[in-house]
Amino acid sequence: MRITILAQGRKLDRTMAGLCDDYVRRSHSLIAFELVAGCTARSQWERAHAFGGPIVVLDERGAPWSSPELAGRLGGWRDAGCRHVACLIGGADGFDDTERARADELFSLSRLTLPHRLAQLLLCEQLYRAGTILVGHPYHHG
Repeated sequence: MRITILAQGRKLDRTMAGLCDDYVRRSHSLIAFELVAGCTARSQWERAHAFGGPIVVLDERGAPWSSPELAGRLGGWRDAGCRHVACLIGGADGFDDTERARADELFSLSRLTLPHRLAQLLLCEQLYRAGTILVGHPYHHG
Protein backbone atom coordinates (compact mmCIF):
# COMPACT_ATOMS: atom_id res chain seq x y z
CA MET A 1 0.00 0.00 0.00
CA ARG A 2 1.18 3.50 -0.78
CA ILE A 3 0.18 6.72 0.97
CA THR A 4 0.41 10.13 -0.64
CA ILE A 5 0.14 13.33 1.38
CA LEU A 6 -1.20 16.09 -0.87
CA ALA A 7 -0.72 19.49 0.74
CA GLN A 8 -2.07 22.79 -0.53
CA GLY A 9 -0.07 25.97 -0.25
CA ARG A 10 3.58 26.81 -0.69
CA LYS A 11 6.26 24.18 -0.88
CA LEU A 12 8.23 23.62 2.29
CA ASP A 13 11.44 25.47 2.99
CA ARG A 14 14.68 23.47 2.99
CA THR A 15 14.68 22.85 6.75
CA MET A 16 11.10 21.55 6.98
CA ALA A 17 11.42 19.58 3.74
CA GLY A 18 14.54 17.91 5.15
CA LEU A 19 12.72 16.91 8.33
CA CYS A 20 9.79 15.48 6.36
CA ASP A 21 12.14 13.70 3.94
CA ASP A 22 13.86 12.04 6.89
CA TYR A 23 10.57 10.42 7.99
CA VAL A 24 9.75 9.44 4.39
CA ARG A 25 13.18 7.79 4.06
CA ARG A 26 12.97 6.04 7.43
CA SER A 27 9.46 4.77 6.64
CA HIS A 28 10.32 3.23 3.29
CA SER A 29 10.63 -0.34 4.59
CA LEU A 30 7.71 0.04 7.04
CA ILE A 31 4.95 1.91 5.26
CA ALA A 32 5.59 3.68 1.97
CA PHE A 33 4.48 7.28 1.72
CA GLU A 34 5.37 10.46 -0.10
CA LEU A 35 4.72 14.14 0.49
CA VAL A 36 3.60 16.34 -2.39
CA ALA A 37 3.57 19.95 -1.21
CA GLY A 38 2.44 22.99 -3.17
CA CYS A 39 -0.76 21.50 -4.64
CA THR A 40 -3.67 23.61 -5.75
CA ALA A 41 -7.07 22.64 -4.37
CA ARG A 42 -8.16 21.34 -7.78
CA SER A 43 -5.02 19.29 -8.48
CA GLN A 44 -5.13 17.90 -4.95
CA TRP A 45 -8.62 16.45 -5.41
CA GLU A 46 -7.95 15.27 -8.97
CA ARG A 47 -4.88 13.32 -7.86
CA ALA A 48 -6.63 11.91 -4.80
CA HIS A 49 -9.53 10.57 -6.89
CA ALA A 50 -7.16 9.17 -9.52
CA PHE A 51 -5.52 6.93 -6.90
CA GLY A 52 -8.82 5.13 -6.39
CA GLY A 53 -8.41 4.50 -2.66
CA PRO A 54 -9.63 6.14 0.51
CA ILE A 55 -9.33 9.92 0.78
CA VAL A 56 -8.49 11.15 4.26
CA VAL A 57 -9.01 14.87 4.82
CA LEU A 58 -7.11 16.39 7.71
CA ASP A 59 -9.46 18.80 9.43
CA GLU A 60 -9.93 20.09 12.95
CA ARG A 61 -13.51 18.75 12.86
CA GLY A 62 -12.26 15.23 12.17
CA ALA A 63 -11.89 12.28 14.50
CA PRO A 64 -8.89 12.59 16.82
CA TRP A 65 -7.30 9.18 16.18
CA SER A 66 -4.53 8.09 18.49
CA SER A 67 -1.30 6.78 16.98
CA PRO A 68 -2.42 3.13 17.46
CA GLU A 69 -5.82 3.98 15.93
CA LEU A 70 -4.11 5.52 12.89
CA ALA A 71 -1.95 2.40 12.56
CA GLY A 72 -5.08 0.26 12.84
CA ARG A 73 -6.85 2.17 10.06
CA LEU A 74 -3.84 1.90 7.79
CA GLY A 75 -3.38 -1.78 8.61
CA GLY A 76 -7.06 -2.44 7.94
CA TRP A 77 -6.92 -0.77 4.53
CA ARG A 78 -3.72 -2.63 3.71
CA ASP A 79 -5.19 -5.97 4.76
CA ALA A 80 -8.34 -5.27 2.72
CA GLY A 81 -6.16 -4.93 -0.39
CA CYS A 82 -6.26 -1.14 -0.65
CA ARG A 83 -3.43 -0.05 -2.93
CA HIS A 84 -3.37 3.70 -2.25
CA VAL A 85 -4.50 6.17 0.41
CA ALA A 86 -4.53 9.93 -0.14
CA CYS A 87 -4.16 12.29 2.83
CA LEU A 88 -5.18 15.87 2.07
CA ILE A 89 -3.96 18.94 3.96
CA GLY A 90 -5.96 22.06 3.09
CA GLY A 91 -5.02 25.61 2.37
CA ALA A 92 -5.03 28.53 4.79
CA ASP A 93 -8.82 28.35 5.15
CA GLY A 94 -8.94 24.58 5.43
CA PHE A 95 -11.72 22.63 3.72
CA ASP A 96 -15.30 23.73 3.21
CA ASP A 97 -18.37 21.59 3.95
CA THR A 98 -18.59 20.32 0.36
CA GLU A 99 -14.96 19.19 0.39
CA ARG A 100 -15.31 17.54 3.79
CA ALA A 101 -18.36 15.65 2.48
CA ARG A 102 -16.23 14.25 -0.40
CA ALA A 103 -13.78 12.64 2.03
CA ASP A 104 -13.93 9.02 3.08
CA GLU A 105 -12.48 9.93 6.48
CA LEU A 106 -11.99 13.15 8.44
CA PHE A 107 -8.92 13.00 10.68
CA SER A 108 -7.75 15.61 13.16
CA LEU A 109 -4.08 15.77 14.08
CA SER A 110 -4.97 18.12 16.91
CA ARG A 111 -7.76 20.35 18.14
CA LEU A 112 -5.25 23.15 17.71
CA THR A 113 -5.06 25.01 14.42
CA LEU A 114 -1.70 24.08 12.91
CA PRO A 115 0.29 25.92 10.23
CA HIS A 116 0.71 23.94 6.99
CA ARG A 117 4.38 23.27 7.53
CA LEU A 118 3.86 21.83 10.97
CA ALA A 119 0.83 19.75 9.92
CA GLN A 120 2.89 18.20 7.13
CA LEU A 121 5.77 17.36 9.46
CA LEU A 122 3.46 16.01 12.15
CA LEU A 123 1.64 13.78 9.66
CA CYS A 124 4.95 12.46 8.31
CA GLU A 125 6.07 11.58 11.83
CA GLN A 126 2.74 9.94 12.64
CA LEU A 127 2.84 7.83 9.46
CA TYR A 128 6.35 6.70 10.41
CA ARG A 129 5.09 5.92 13.93
CA ALA A 130 2.12 3.98 12.50
CA GLY A 131 4.53 1.93 10.41
CA THR A 132 6.59 1.08 13.47
CA ILE A 133 3.45 0.09 15.38
CA LEU A 134 2.36 -2.21 12.55
CA VAL A 135 5.69 -4.09 12.55
CA GLY A 136 6.18 -4.09 16.34
CA HIS A 137 9.20 -1.77 16.31
CA PRO A 138 9.95 -0.17 19.71
CA TYR A 139 9.82 3.47 18.42
CA HIS A 140 6.26 3.79 19.77
CA HIS A 141 6.38 3.25 23.53
CA GLY A 142 2.63 3.55 24.17
